[in-house]
Amino acid sequence: MGMTITEKILAAHAGREHVEPGELINCKVDIVLGNDITAPVAIREFEKIGVPDVFDKEKVVLIPDHFTPNKDIKSAEQAKLMRDFAKKHGLTNYFEVGRMGIEHCLLPEQGIVLPGDVVIGADSHTCTYGALGAFSTGVGSTDMAAGMASGEVWFKVPESIKFVFNGEQLNEWVSGKDLILYAIGDIGVDGALYEAMEFTGPAIRSLSMDGRFTMANMAIEAGGKNGIIAPDEVTMEYIKSRAKRPYKLYTSDDDAKYERVIEYDVADIEPQVAFPHLPENTKPISEVGTVEIDQSIIGSCTNGRIEDLRIAAKVLQGHKVHPDVRLVIFPGTQEIYKQAMKEGLIELFIDAGGAVSTPTCGPCLGGHMGILAKGERSISTTNRNFVGRMGHPESEIYLSNPAVAAASAILGRIAGPKEVE
Repeated sequence: MGMTITEKILAAHAGREHVEPGELINCKVDIVLGNDITAPVAIREFEKIGVPDVFDKEKVVLIPDHFTPNKDIKSAEQAKLMRDFAKKHGLTNYFEVGRMGIEHCLLPEQGIVLPGDVVIGADSHTCTYGALGAFSTGVGSTDMAAGMASGEVWFKVPESIKFVFNGEQLNEWVSGKDLILYAIGDIGVDGALYEAMEFTGPAIRSLSMDGRFTMANMAIEAGGKNGIIAPDEVTMEYIKSRAKRPYKLYTSDDDAKYERVIEYDVADIEPQVAFPHLPENTKPISEVGTVEIDQSIIGSCTNGRIEDLRIAAKVLQGHKVHPDVRLVIFPGTQEIYKQAMKEGLIELFIDAGGAVSTPTCGPCLGGHMGILAKGERSISTTNRNFVGRMGHPESEIYLSNPAVAAASAILGRIAGPKEVE
């Protein structure tokens, strides 16, 4: 019996020829990641272990991106603890404010994560890197500490679900965000619990890397252990100027065993909106009705890449933000910010009445830079819309792609981009 791409990567990192779903294995890791919320806890646990240094100064990555630039004294102390640890251990990959980015946008951009890697991060959206053909998953701070000390972590080998997206041409204004929201709406937020979500099919092969990152990013919103896409020409084009170390390409065997195979026709998928308070509560834009909003957020580790900003700018071109709406835009990294400036996108956003932030997770987790008051509603390109996720527990979050978020900012209600063309 053959193996899936996820099983092959785990087997290789466990020093095994073959693994089966359900097995408990110990794997060597290529990257251990932490941010300014999770890393301080991991650092304290690491110090309890008593080892003198991290297992590899190149492979431990720390990024202050959640509450930075520091929003208050507590966040400043958290960031300082991480900064001091990075300096003490001589970490190569510590990214300070002004040189950093939202972690799941920054690591691929910098070539830190590559195909065939095993990556653990003390952040649930570490699954993003599966878009490159890596096994990447979120872990707790204690596991992060153990990974920093030993360079190893244990896993239960997950079952795999294959999602086949048929059709090569997406409908107008449909993106990777809509494909993953559609899938989550179909299977539910626990539909892939502790399973590998393998995305394939003609529509995936024609999808950009930015779209693929968005899809893998939200695997956790279906309960997935990881999301993964086999590397192809699109992947290789992305990494050829970024990779600074060897990597290995894996694909699933033709006779690999899947827990199930789910097929979709992208001709049936229009822009999606996830209503409160779960990502599975999706509706096509044609069925949304009239939902007035107070805020529109474009950015985050889900949709803060240059393609996302270009799409938002295309919709906003020649329009103004509705007087009752706050539009806040978060480029994913400083490089993305600079590219957006070169292309005139930042000026366009500001001229339209939007506010553009330095890279930060900001409002996505109810941190800062866009907190909602009681009764307020936000359309957002982020990944979660749980109760109180972006502020007051009686506020509401609606998830969408950047085109819908931009059109909604213009009209003051949730709307598709065709309404402002």
